Amino acid sequence: MNTTPIAYIVFNRPQHTEKSFNVLRKYKPNKLFIIADGPRNNHPTDVARCDLVRKIVKKVDWNCEVSYNFSDINLGLKRRVSSGIDWVFESVDRAIILEDDCIPNEDFFRFCDNLLEYYKNNPQICVITGNNFQRGISRNTYSYYFSKFNHCWGWATWKEAWKHYDGSLSFWPAWSNSKDWHEKFSDNTERKYWTKIFDRVYQGKIDSWAYPWTACNWHRNALSVAPNVNLVSNIGFGLDGTHATSANHSAANLQTHLIGEISHPSSVRQDLEADSFDFNNHFEGKKIKFPRLLLYYPINLFNRFLSKLKHMLSS
Repeated sequence: MNTTPIAYIVFNRPQHTEKSFNVLRKYKPNKLFIIADGPRNNHPTDVARCDLVRKIVKKVDWNCEVSYNFSDINLGLKRRVSSGIDWVFESVDRAIILEDDCIPNEDFFRFCDNLLEYYKNNPQICVITGNNFQRGISRNTYSYYFSKFNHCWGWATWKEAWKHYDGSLSFWPAWSNSKDWHEKFSDNTERKYWTKIFDRVYQGKIDSWAYPWTACNWHRNALSVAPNVNLVSNIGFGLDGTHATSANHSAANLQTHLIGEISHPSSVRQDLEADSFDFNNHFEGKKIKFPRLLLYYPINLFNRFLSKLKHMLSS
């Protein structure tokens, strides 16, 4: 029985919606909440594209309790996603959340189902994510590890965890100057990176629900469950994406893998090494730390080669 409700978030990309909706059709959830934003005023193709998307998601041809929350106006990414999840948790106590450009494999839903139940009474766990950006590195001998990052390209959570979401980051001015905030990062570069982002979110300069959700979970020292293999592929990178506009991003269209029988670690502890790897690679912290080295290392290597070659020729 596919009993965990699914919140499915769509907008204006019918080609992506068709693919992800076909995954849901194959999975056949018993309860489905469909959330859609309205067309933007200054985008003449939005009306037709949003309408086409809504026609696609109304073709639920399996036994399923379906609820729709379609906005007539454009709320923007932050308000639409957060208000949609608020709406879902008015009715249920847990949900799997999937956006239209996220394509999960067959093990994703089982992984979320299992861990939503396993950690339902553990307030330290805020998110079950289907994402793995460890580039083939397995962090332990179990099915998953614990991360501070609540990656949201296919994820799940509980009503009890979501109630801590504060989109305005009202706690940020005080927290950003606290001992707790500074002690959370042994890496000064990473702390500065997130400080800059959360400053801009607080100032209303970034239209994101995911950044506030991250800050809220860090504020209360919550962790996420991350699989040791990638379970979801994001196909949404490209010029028509809202934020993910680079089709060449290293996280675009990642291959997924089956996770097999789920085995659980004996204790809950953040994997600091995995999170450092995520920041340096997925969030491109390496480029921030070593921009000149990355730029000039190939040149220096070539110059060393020429120097050695000249020495050999002259001897």
